[in-house]
Parts: sequence; C-alpha cells; structure tokens
Amino acid sequence: MVSPFRDSHLIVEALIYSAVAHIVPKTDKGLFVQMRFLAPLGLVAALVGSTAMAAEQATVAKEGLAADGPKSVVELFTSQGCSSCPDADALLGRLAGRNDVLALSFPVDYWDYLGWKDTLANPKFSERQKSYKGPLGVQMVYTPMMVVNGLTHVNGSDESKVQTAIEKSANILAATRVPLRIAEKGSHIVIDAGPAQGGSVKEATIWLAQLSKSVPVPITRGENRGKTITYHNVVRELMPVGLWTGQAITVQLDRPSLARPGAERCAAFLQQGRGGPIIGAAVLSEC
Repeated sequence: MVSPFRDSHLIVEALIYSAVAHIVPKTDKGLFVQMRFLAPLGLVAALVGSTAMAAEQATVAKEGLAADGPKSVVELFTSQGCSSCPDADALLGRLAGRNDVLALSFPVDYWDYLGWKDTLANPKFSERQKSYKGPLGVQMVYTPMMVVNGLTHVNGSDESKVQTAIEKSANILAATRVPLRIAEKGSHIVIDAGPAQGGSVKEATIWLAQLSKSVPVPITRGENRGKTITYHNVVRELMPVGLWTGQAITVQLDRPSLARPGAERCAAFLQQGRGGPIIGAAVLSEC
C-alpha cells in the first residue's frame, strides 16, 4: 500500500524535512514512541503508539473533540470558473452543517484559462483530484466532482445521488472505521487515532486540513461573472502528519506553527493509500 506520508516528494510538500525517533523501552504503561519532525515553520509532531497514552492525551485535552459517531468525508472539487459549480457549492454548505459529515471544498486551478483565475485554487488540490482517477476508475476529472469517503464519485450538484453515495459508502466502511479525535491542548493540536477494529489492517495516512469556514467571492469575469459565490469549509492547507499502522496513535502538532491566513478550523482524516478509502474523520471548530 502506497503511503503519502512516506513518499519523499509529499513529505517535502508538507515541509517535513527530517525525522528523529526516540523509543523508550516498554514499561507497565506500554511502549512509548515519540517522533519529532523538523520543519522551517517549526512543525513538531509527537507520535504515541500506546493505547494508554492516547487515552491520557484525550482526557486532558481541551474542548474541540469530534462529535460522537463516525463521519463521512465529502470532498468537492470546484472552481470559480465553472458555471455548473455554484449549485454544488451551495450543497456542500448544507452538508457542512451536518454532524455526520466532514465536508471539504477543494478549489482546483485547471479552469483558470476560461477568463477568471480562481482566487482560492491550489494546484495541489488538482493533483489530489487526479489521484482518484485510478482507484475510482475515472478517465478524466471534472467539476463539480464530489468524492465520498474515498470510495465513489458523483456529480456534486445532484443532492439525491450525493446522499445515496454517503449512505452506501458508510455502510461499506462500517466494519473498518477507526475512531479519530482532534482537540486543542494548550499550544498544541492533538490528533488521536484508535486501534484497528479487527481483520486485516492496511496502513493509512493521517491528514490535517486547515479550513476557512465561509468565503464569499465576487466573480467579475468568466462563466460566473456577476455572481457572488460563498464557498464553505475551504481547504487552505492539506498535509500528511502521521502514519497509522493499526495501533492506537497520537499526533501532537505545534499550534502556532500551523497558522495559515484565513484558516479558522482544522479537520483530520485517515485515508488508506493514495486516493483510497477514508476510514476516520474529525473536526476541530477552532484552531
């Protein structure tokens, strides 16, 4: 299974330059593994491979834990230059209000040539969308494309099909869901991933997404000229921050180093491979 966390080119994109692991011999509290990541912004991550330590971290963490119950992850690949996207953008806004859904808006840049340069787009998001082509059997990517739980894609403006995709994919993943929590603890953001629920285990990447809750954008050129479109849960930055191998793990991140302009909240999700199933997700309302 390919892991973006271990792929050197994605590690560089995440601004993680090197890692030094310190392993303390096993005691009555279990094996404690701490990994420190050195980045130009001072990004620091501590990974704990002990269920006991994970529980302790969650107990002392401040408010901001994910709501009870699993979350489906809906990714909308959208563009300000796409005339068929506004309905999908509005639908994503409604999904963002649900407790059982992590809705993410990924503005892409490949429609910029139509006359309006997307002010929120990131070429990395276009590459993320392309990573789904093989796993989902898609010959060409499109907008508005919604990818649901990393398992299926639908036209993002078709609410009925989106809801059906959420329900069906959630049922498929029910037996492999991993409890995931994200919280603020002092000057740190702490992500706790639980152990595998049984059966064969496929390693997965822990992703951190930094989000803008709501961004209104007046469009003055291109196919949506004259409209003001509001984008919801806009991803400002997406980075791999840990590797889950089936055991409980805690990732601790230095909060000040994560600051991004316009980002007000954080989300974490656990995804197998590159463009694979998403088996856990959580949201922190402020970060």
